[in-house]
Amino acid sequence: MASEEELFANIDALLEEEPQLPPPAERARLREAAGITQARLAVALKTSTQTVKNYENGRSEPKSPRLEAYQRLLKGWAAKYPAHGTPAAPAAPAPVPQPVAPETFTGPAAPEAKASAPVEDPAVPAAPERPAARPATSSRRPAAKKAVKPATDSRFPHGPLAVLDGDGSAYGVNGLVLDCPATTIPELVEWTLRESGLGAPKLNRYGKDSDPLIVLTATAAVKLGLPERLEGHEQRRSLRLPEDHPVVKQVAKAKWQLTQRGFGPWARIYRKAQGRDRQCVQLAILSWDALDERSWPGVAEMEPADIARVLGVYAQRVITPRGSTAVSGLELMTALRPPTKAVRDEETGNWVSGYNPGSLGTEPMDPAPPEATPEHPVVVNSGWTGGFLNEEAYQWVRSVDTLTDEECTLPFAVGLDLNTAFLAAAARLVVGLSAPDHFHAPKFNPKIPGSWLVDLSHIELDPRLPSPFTPDGSRPTGPAWYQTHTVAYAQELGYDVHPIEAYLRRETGAYLDPWHDRLKTAYVDTLADLGVTRDLDDRAFLAAMEQHKQVDPALAAVLAAIKATVKGGVGKLRERPQGKHYKEGERWPALERPTWRPDIRAAVISKARVNMHRKLLNMSRMTGLFPLAVLSDCVVYPSPGDSPLDFLPYAASGKPQPGGFRLGPTPGLAKLEGVQSMLWAVDLMEKGLNPARHIKGGDAVLDEGE
Repeated sequence: MASEEELFANIDALLEEEPQLPPPAERARLREAAGITQARLAVALKTSTQTVKNYENGRSEPKSPRLEAYQRLLKGWAAKYPAHGTPAAPAAPAPVPQPVAPETFTGPAAPEAKASAPVEDPAVPAAPERPAARPATSSRRPAAKKAVKPATDSRFPHGPLAVLDGDGSAYGVNGLVLDCPATTIPELVEWTLRESGLGAPKLNRYGKDSDPLIVLTATAAVKLGLPERLEGHEQRRSLRLPEDHPVVKQVAKAKWQLTQRGFGPWARIYRKAQGRDRQCVQLAILSWDALDERSWPGVAEMEPADIARVLGVYAQRVITPRGSTAVSGLELMTALRPPTKAVRDEETGNWVSGYNPGSLGTEPMDPAPPEATPEHPVVVNSGWTGGFLNEEAYQWVRSVDTLTDEECTLPFAVGLDLNTAFLAAAARLVVGLSAPDHFHAPKFNPKIPGSWLVDLSHIELDPRLPSPFTPDGSRPTGPAWYQTHTVAYAQELGYDVHPIEAYLRRETGAYLDPWHDRLKTAYVDTLADLGVTRDLDDRAFLAAMEQHKQVDPALAAVLAAIKATVKGGVGKLRERPQGKHYKEGERWPALERPTWRPDIRAAVISKARVNMHRKLLNMSRMTGLFPLAVLSDCVVYPSPGDSPLDFLPYAASGKPQPGGFRLGPTPGLAKLEGVQSMLWAVDLMEKGLNPARHIKGGDAVLDEGE
């Protein structure tokens, strides 16, 4: 009789010859084409949503009997929604179930649904002309290591972007080099759209393809008639070419248009779409500081082929850059949750553009007064004096009076940094999708996103920990506005909460879930490429993190950009007015975006701060240790050794204790931020300075998200 090992070997060989399932990306495409959510599929397969996500990103495979059921489902969908050729006729969308009003809602009726957006043709865009330019066999300045080559879209055979040098060489992804004959900006735009084969497919079936990006080196900019640098006295981000500049006139004469931000470091040049084809090219000028050093460390100084590699990996894993990393972070939200989708008009039978459930829609929405900023029209015009949400990241330093002799005699202060804490907070975060309604004396419901006026000043916690309710860690002094997560945490700690009033939203959803999933995968995959993988034990993880930036500077820059995309994207949700000419009470451009949502930003930051406090509290209970300081996602602890391994809690088995800080490469887990002497930390604390800001050996970057 054959052994089990032999049988398994034979079965494995058969599986390799004839795969049971389509590739992970195709599984996701088929599910999306059928309009089924991952959560709904998980229910059908009697498994978890995370497991379905793993099936679709290739991290795991189903086992029998779930394998056969999943295979049967995918085969059925494949017949209905073929990848190529004429797709099956779409069925009329099922009616969206109305959410049931939770217990708190006893006020006025919910606002009526928004009117449909302008009509759009739901048909698939036609493929552009095949590129005439020939790719060179290799770059004269080849990139170092290459990322995994993504599956190419036949409409965009040469990838999402290219870096144009002064000799006409356009460096693309995967070592590609195209010859670009353009000598003017209009010629460059025409070449990009007609011959380059650049662009990227949409990230959601209802979204739009990414416009091609051309990055100009300093010599390319000069060759095309642009100044090597922008000069001026205002802030650099507001700089742009004057209207009478020859290049701006060239663009207008060729019947191209610039967006309202004009011809600056990130310029969009477009014509109104003709039929199904978008006609838009994005330019980024390196010598005009298009790639900020904080978000893209060292990239602007790289060779063109290496710049193309960095931006190409980012485009593949996140999105084709569309401006600063903050702008790209915000654009990614919309790309993954498009505001509209094609729906059938019941009267005419025609396909029209309608609201896409789960999105923020097409129209901007005013916040509740306490969610706004003091200069916002809803505050100024109403004369609001009732106070504001103050949901910000921690900036707390422990009082030196609470330090014990035992703590002061410990030799080291060790800083821990939580990986992309805001991203971890965005996971499964339920936020409001409709306008706020005002309620008086409501019963608190932790499932309803909104802003609550409640008095938490009676809650007395250990003075060696920051208060979870305020950014500076001080105890509240009276009634104040809090986001739902903050109030829910007070309840979690065992205290009664009795809101005085609230602004709540009836329609809710996990708007940021796809944004979280894509950025988390990008972060984890990029760290893994740098040698920091999930299978490392804590000691090996710390060693890998110490060296990861030296493994591949290009990918280290991608990692920095991903982190900046998270923080900047959250910050853009409450972008403040810019420019010295702004007057209080006027609307500013950011308010015209549906993604100007300070309540969503508050929800992310509130949850991140609560998560931090929960870990601090659990650490004190498990180890008796109390922090010296917290700055956003960095916490400093006194330690008997110079490593987190010397004070983090571990079980007898050697496994990390759940609930406290844990080391690891995924969002929400911790890494070493820096080590200094305890004497150094106490000295800073006595001066009123925050050791967490300087533990790394310099100033920590705290992005308040403005």
